Amino acid sequence: MPITPRPRLTHFGLFVTDLAVMETFYTGVMGLSVTDRGPYPNPEQYPHLVFLSSDPKEHHQFVLISGRPDSVDFPLNQQMSFLVDNLDEMREIVRRAKAAGVTGIESRTHGNAWSSYFPDPDGNRVEVYTHTPWHVPQPNLREIDFDRPNAEVIRDTEAYCQGQEGFMTAAEREAELAKLMGIGD
Repeated sequence: MPITPRPRLTHFGLFVTDLAVMETFYTGVMGLSVTDRGPYPNPEQYPHLVFLSSDPKEHHQFVLISGRPDSVDFPLNQQMSFLVDNLDEMREIVRRAKAAGVTGIESRTHGNAWSSYFPDPDGNRVEVYTHTPWHVPQPNLREIDFDRPNAEVIRDTEAYCQGQEGFMTAAEREAELAKLMGIGD
């Protein structure tokens, strides 16, 4: 029987300009925990690393690496996305971001997710999101007001999704993807 690898993205590293500022942001705003730190075995290549995680089963999900060159004058990633369990958790992270002085926060629904976007101290785009119970073909983007009660956000999103061509439940889409990926029966 042939082996079918199914790689899972579990962590990534990010070069940063100020390790202490970025550590404070990702522990204080995002709620990650420092799991390890220290110099790389070859400090000329990567002077210092800070390992972060929110999962005790994963030593690290995110690594901050000092040494981002000053000559880089734009974010090096399109976005880093962090999944939370619900709208209230997403709102709490946005509250922390605002308390830390973050501006430019964007609130969106993609139909299949509710998302808030904002920059970290190095200008990298961070997404905090939670799943909805629906699917619409992507890309799909609509502004939404998360200051309203959950029931209103849910009603508004469901009505929007039902009006989109290709609307289905998230469970139906998951079954389609499992079939496409050859998982299950």
